[in-house]
Amino acid sequence: MNRKYTIPYEELGPEKLKELIYAFYRRVDKHPLIRPLFPEDLSETARKQIQFQTQYLGGPNLFTEEHGHPMMKARHMPFRITQDHAQAWLECMSEAMDEVGLEGKFREVYFKRLVLTAHHMVNTKVEDEEEF
Repeated sequence: MNRKYTIPYEELGPEKLKELIYAFYRRVDKHPLIRPLFPEDLSETARKQIQFQTQYLGGPNLFTEEHGHPMMKARHMPFRITQDHAQAWLECMSEAMDEVGLEGKFREVYFKRLVLTAHHMVNTKVEDEEEF
């Protein structure tokens, strides 16, 4: 059996990934719920996200080489992230995927993985958030 396996990063390509991440952060920049979680200047955040997504999709380990192991849950612990934040993040990403024309099975599988990741970052229940 000789099956060809395509690495998701290669299927998407570095230029399309950059286009996606920039489209995503344009939405984050305007989103009232999640904008406060990010620094004022999103350029470094976008650069790191491109590095992370490159690695996440099976490309070169750009994030790890520069920043060490991703440890995404630990890196997000300083921020109070609720289910609503995760959903808003996913909505921004879905809209960015629409903008850059990601479709079909690739988009479906990629987005499902992002849903799992986004919900894994949740560290605050809404009731807990009201106490702060």
